Amino acid sequence: MEMPIANRLVVLLGSNSGDRLQLLSNAQQLLTEKVGSLIGESAVYETAAWGKTDQNHFLNKVLILNTLIEPDSCLNLILAIELELGRQRKAKWAERTIDIDILFYNVERLEKENLTIPHPFIHLRKFTLAPLAEIIPEFIHPVLNKTMQELYQECTDPLEVSVFSNL
Repeated sequence: MEMPIANRLVVLLGSNSGDRLQLLSNAQQLLTEKVGSLIGESAVYETAAWGKTDQNHFLNKVLILNTLIEPDSCLNLILAIELELGRQRKAKWAERTIDIDILFYNVERLEKENLTIPHPFIHLRKFTLAPLAEIIPEFIHPVLNKTMQELYQECTDPLEVSVFSNL
């Protein structure tokens, strides 16, 4: 009997409401329980809110998971985890307890009404690129054909991103 081949799922966690660090930790734990095993994680980064700027700063982190679950089912599990952690979808770019975005699923390209892989805004956001460049700097974006390090260096997003320290 052949063993199923695990897929590499790369997700971005974000929080700017409540106990941000604890929410990232809770999201990571639920993802490893329900979606797949953790094979990589970035540091936690802090940045001003993107899009709607009159709100708390975000904490962000990238996780790499091995999963046997298909992308659509991953999305459904992620949406359930967000709800479990108090996410309410009131307005675009509003404050949120947790946000979990699928960035990559292997090197697949997928375009559906509710899911686009790779995430269409990766190259525009330093808060996504900084942790990606940290943990998978040589990974080549399957659409843009540039490494995460190259995309980070070329990114024109003006928001400062720094490694978070809660000391």
